[in-house]
Amino acid sequence: MKRREFLAGSAAALATPWALANAADLPKGPVKILVGWAPGGGTDVFARIVGQKLTDLWGRSVIVENKPGATGALAADYFAKTRFHDGLTLLMAHVNTHAISPQIFKSITYDPLKDFAPIVLIGATPHILVTSHKNSYASVKEVVELCKKNPGKISFGSSGTGSVQHLAAEMFNMAAGVQTIHVPYKGSGPMQTDLIGGQIDFSFDTMTAATAQVKAKKMNAIAQTRVSRAKGFPEVTTMDEQGFKGFDASSWYGLVGPKDMSKELAKRINADVNKVLAMPDVVARFDGFGVEDGGGSVEKFAAFMATEYKKWGEVVRLAKVTEES
Repeated sequence: MKRREFLAGSAAALATPWALANAADLPKGPVKILVGWAPGGGTDVFARIVGQKLTDLWGRSVIVENKPGATGALAADYFAKTRFHDGLTLLMAHVNTHAISPQIFKSITYDPLKDFAPIVLIGATPHILVTSHKNSYASVKEVVELCKKNPGKISFGSSGTGSVQHLAAEMFNMAAGVQTIHVPYKGSGPMQTDLIGGQIDFSFDTMTAATAQVKAKKMNAIAQTRVSRAKGFPEVTTMDEQGFKGFDASSWYGLVGPKDMSKELAKRINADVNKVLAMPDVVARFDGFGVEDGGGSVEKFAAFMATEYKKWGEVVRLAKVTEES
């Protein structure tokens, strides 16, 4: 046998027992990731990217199951109140489900910090302050001046009451000292149609949803909303760079398990997802969506969620956001 063939065979022999031994640590039965949005959206896409890589690592199919409704809260509520007796079911947590919506909607009864077991942060994406390409506004300063000249008349669209787009606009109102009109839609799609058509003026749309329209020159990108520019979008300056120091409004995604999940299992899954997030092809795909800063320990993700819950709770309280806002 040639040396190259021997080494290749040895590597394969070592790799297979490693995968099987690690897979044996997982509960027997189906492995699922529950997503609270319809197929094709950012949360779904990110879950499928990670799920496919975990399938390869574990040698077991990881199925993504969609349960859309109430900006993710329907799936989160179901997950929190269901005891899964077969296999392993995880949930893609989101800033809406675990930091914002529970502080606005009375119908949400789960506790985002107590009813789930944090596992790992998948990543965070900026939002982009956008307007129709028909408009000439190119800076946040110009948007502020427009709002001040027309108090209570300039409109911001969002994907729904309590969405990050909505709360980012409220953060902007407070930071700029202006009054604007919030126009909620059922998703970014219909909101973008009206924005491009001029029925509404601006939006803090998700980078994932806005990128195609910006590249097609149907919308103008004025600023992105994380403190540092996303590597995949270096040409778009941040709100912080344009004078709104510390302005940070991002959509983030992470995996959580049932609240009774053992710490050992949570750390085991955390370690494998960290391997996935470090894979060059995953990094490249995530950069294309503006997804960054994923990974880290279980404890880091738990602390992050607590901080985000507090931050958005302050915005909800100070802006007096309610279900009817």
